[in-house]
Amino acid sequence: MVQIEINGLSLGYGARKVLQDLNVRVNKGDFISIIGPSGEGKTTLLMGLNGTIKIFEGELHILDYAVHKITNSSLKRLRSRIGVIFQTFNLVKRMSVLDNIASGMLCKIGLIPAIIKYYNHEQYFKIYEYAKIVGLEKEILKRCDMLSGGQMQRVAIARALAQEPEIILADEPISSLDPVSARKVMEILKNINKKYGITIISNLHQIHYAREYCSRIIGINGGRIVFDGAPDLLTDDMIERIYRRNGEQHGDDDVYVYYSEPAVVNA
Repeated sequence: MVQIEINGLSLGYGARKVLQDLNVRVNKGDFISIIGPSGEGKTTLLMGLNGTIKIFEGELHILDYAVHKITNSSLKRLRSRIGVIFQTFNLVKRMSVLDNIASGMLCKIGLIPAIIKYYNHEQYFKIYEYAKIVGLEKEILKRCDMLSGGQMQRVAIARALAQEPEIILADEPISSLDPVSARKVMEILKNINKKYGITIISNLHQIHYAREYCSRIIGINGGRIVFDGAPDLLTDDMIERIYRRNGEQHGDDDVYVYYSEPAVVNA
């Protein structure tokens, strides 16, 4: 099942195009890593999938919504089906793990019950389930400002999971973490991907984690996709091409697309 279809898409800010002529399809259950040099548009692509970046041209279809011509009310409904994990966690640190996870269920709980922290039995059960998935069930009553960075990122993952999303976008989820915490976060994301069948698209700087945990890697350089394929096809030569120095031009022979069904990439 195709959840995301991108055709000839250009994204950017103001009058500046950051990404051009993107053509990609994403299937339900994919675990995709986006890699590439800093400043080449990895976050722009990720946020474009959440409808927060200007579309210059092309088409973007997500979960049967035409994002390139979407209305505000439809965009709100679409975003309710997409979870987002941020590099900086974006938690309310004075609140408990339990209440931070519950904030992901706001649409189901309602504003007033959320303010007074009143959850029914089913909601408590779900909150505990998500805390257990990320290994924080014993810390569920702790304030988040008492947790480590790795633990806070795991709370953020549980909060996104509590939204019951069909897609999770993770923007550099391990960039500020130590290697042990980073590996734990990647293992949790992989487990969520397998257990719930949630499509995950993540920006990563750490290529070895992308190779180990993701089912597909997209490489971006010069505002274009230059690699799209399985991790075992990402050779050292391909990595060098993806991370080539700024300003060096690439030609048709530098574009490598192995994920031909369903992904299609133009040179």
